[in-house]
Amino acid sequence: MFAKDIMTLNVITVGPDTPINEIAKLLIERRISAAPVVDEGNILIGIVSEGDLVHRIRGDHELPRSWWLSLIGDPNDEPQEYIRSHGKTAKDVMTKDVETISEFTSISEIAETLEAKKIKRVPVVDDGKLVGIVSRANLIQALVAHKETGLPKTSTSDQEIRETLMTEFNNHAWATNATLNVVVNDGVVRYWGFVESEVAKEALQLAAENVPGVVSVESNLGISAAPTDYI
Repeated sequence: MFAKDIMTLNVITVGPDTPINEIAKLLIERRISAAPVVDEGNILIGIVSEGDLVHRIRGDHELPRSWWLSLIGDPNDEPQEYIRSHGKTAKDVMTKDVETISEFTSISEIAETLEAKKIKRVPVVDDGKLVGIVSRANLIQALVAHKETGLPKTSTSDQEIRETLMTEFNNHAWATNATLNVVVNDGVVRYWGFVESEVAKEALQLAAENVPGVVSVESNLGISAAPTDYI
C-alpha cells in the first residue's frame, strides 16, 4: 500500500499572500491543523501549521536579549526570524523546508518519516506539484481498514474503486468542498472526514454503492457547517 492509496486528494491550500487571519479561520472552519502554501502553478513552496501561527501570535523572537548577546551578536537574531514574528501573510510565517513524499512512498516509510521528523502530516508531490497529503489520521484509517495484522498490498480493483470515486467527487461541489478521504480494502469503502450535510453523506453512500466491485460502505463522516469562500 502506497501514499496514493490513502492520501487526501482535495487538499486545502493557501497562496503565499493569504493573510494569516484568514489562514487561522480556514484551519478552524475546515478542522485541519495545517495548510500547504502553493504558487499559481500548484508548486509547493511551504506549509503553514497551527504551530507557525502560535509562533507568530506569541512573538517568540521578541523576548528580551541578554546584554552579553547584544555585545557579541546573537546568532538567532536573523532578519527572517523578525519577518516570521511580525509577518502578516503565509509567505512570512510558513515553514519553507517542507518534508515531502511521492505517490509511491510506502506506508511504512511514511510512518517512519512522520516519527523521525516529529511531524503530523507530509505533502505528496509529483515533480514539485502538490497532488495530495498524508496525515497520521490517514495512516490510522488505513490500519482500521485492514482486519488482519499487517498491511497487505492494495489490490488493483481497490485502487480502481478509489480512483473512480475521487474522479466522481471532483465533478460535484458538495464533495470537492468537503474535508474527505476514502480508503478501500477488499471492496469495502470507508469514508473519513466531514461533509456539509446529511444529504451529502447520503450522496456519497450512493456514489460508492454504484461503483462495480464495492462490497459495502462504511461512513465515518461528521457534519461540518459550510465554510466561507474567501480564498
